[in-house]
Amino acid sequence: MAQYSPQLDGVFVALADPTRRWVIRRLGHGPTSVGDLAREFPMTLPSFMKHVQTLESNGLIRTTKSGRVRTCVLNRERLAVIDDWLAEQRRIWEERTDRLERLVTDQQENQQ
Repeated sequence: MAQYSPQLDGVFVALADPTRRWVIRRLGHGPTSVGDLAREFPMTLPSFMKHVQTLESNGLIRTTKSGRVRTCVLNRERLAVIDDWLAEQRRIWEERTDRLERLVTDQQENQQ
């Protein structure tokens, strides 16, 4: 995996905001209209729509419009980008701590 990925950067930027994280968590329970989502926040609908657009432009949600109602759906596959990155970071750090443990163990054995 590349160290720098515009795709990964966009997902992390989108999730950096607590309002957008709440929307992701809420959509984990199922599709919801923008109006229902927006009711939870003390902000205007146009301001809330900027959060929706950020999530949509980074592929975390999809929206469809039927008449006057825009419905949001979580794109669970996009969250795999984060899972992959975290798994790689976990593997790197586990390898480093394993090497450090071997170094300390070898030094202790050599001193005895």
